Amino acid sequence: MNILILSAGRRVELLKNFQTAMINHGLDGKVLAADAVPQWSAACHVADGHFTLPRVTSGGYAQALHKLCLDQQVRLVIPTIDTELPVLCSLREDFARDGIIVLISSCDLVMSCRDKRKTGQLFQSIDIPYPTIYARSSLTFPCFCKPYDGSSSIGTAIIRGKNELTHNMLANEKNIFMEFIGPEYKEYTVDGYYDRYGTLQCLVPRERIEVRAGEVSKGITRKHFVYEFLWPRLSKLKGFRGCCTIQVFGNPQSGDIKGLEINPRFGGGFPLSSAAGADYPDWLVREYFLQQEIGKFEDWTENLLMLRYDAKVVVHVPD
Repeated sequence: MNILILSAGRRVELLKNFQTAMINHGLDGKVLAADAVPQWSAACHVADGHFTLPRVTSGGYAQALHKLCLDQQVRLVIPTIDTELPVLCSLREDFARDGIIVLISSCDLVMSCRDKRKTGQLFQSIDIPYPTIYARSSLTFPCFCKPYDGSSSIGTAIIRGKNELTHNMLANEKNIFMEFIGPEYKEYTVDGYYDRYGTLQCLVPRERIEVRAGEVSKGITRKHFVYEFLWPRLSKLKGFRGCCTIQVFGNPQSGDIKGLEINPRFGGGFPLSSAAGADYPDWLVREYFLQQEIGKFEDWTENLLMLRYDAKVVVHVPD
C-alpha cells in the first residue's frame, strides 16, 4: 500500500496531499520519495522515506526503479517530470505483472505530448486550434522559438525581428518557430483528471498571472469560457490516466482558444487546484487502493487566488 513519488524535488505540497489521503482513508501505507540527489530535495526530507535513483537517462534506471518498488512494497508510482514519461510508459505492463501500478498514460499519447509538433496535431484532432509552426525559410516576426521536446520554458525565446535571430537558433535541429501569441491572450494551465478507464472527470483552469522558472507563482482558478470550450474537446482524448496538465492561450474578449502544451503528469501549480477542492491525490488513492469509482466533479472553487512564496525545510546533516 505504499506510494512512490519520482523526482520529488520541491513537490512538498503534492507529497503531503498523498499523505493526507492515506491517513483520511485509514490506510497503513507510506508515501515515499525518490530523487537523483535526495539530500537536496525538500520533498524527500518530508516523505515517510526517501531513496536515491539514477537519472532517468542512465542505463540502469529501469532496473533500479523496479528493485526499489519491490523492496519497498510500492503499489503506486507517481511521475512528476517530462523526461520520465517515455521510459515509464514502456515499463508499465512489466511492472503491472508484479502488482506495481505506474500512473502513466498510453505510450502513443506520451510521445505525442513530448514532441510539440505532434502535440499540435493532437490538439487539432479534437478541434482545438494550435499556433502556426513556420518553416525556417519563411519565418514571420515576431515569432516564438522553443525546443520541440523542451520543458520548464528552458531554451525558449521571443524573436521580435530578424536581427534577434541567431545562427545557433537556426542550427539547433530541435528548435521550432511558432506563431507569437499577443498580449490580448492570457495563458491558462488546466488540470484534468482522467480516471482509470480514461474518462475525463474533472477540469480546473488556472490563469497564470506570474511564472517563475516555468512554474506558476501567482494564479487564479477560472470557470468561464476556457472551461466551457475545453471540456467537450478534452473528453474526446483516450488513453490519459490520472492528472494531465494542459496549457492553452485564451482571449477573454473574443473567446478564442489556442492550444500550447499537454503534459500527462502533475504540474507544478497543482496545489492551487487541490486547494480549490479538486483533490486528485485522494481520488487516486480511492481508485487504485480502494477500488472506488470517481464521478464527474465540477464543485471546485472558482476565482481562488494563489500567491506562492519560498518556505524552508531544515534538516541536520553529518559533517
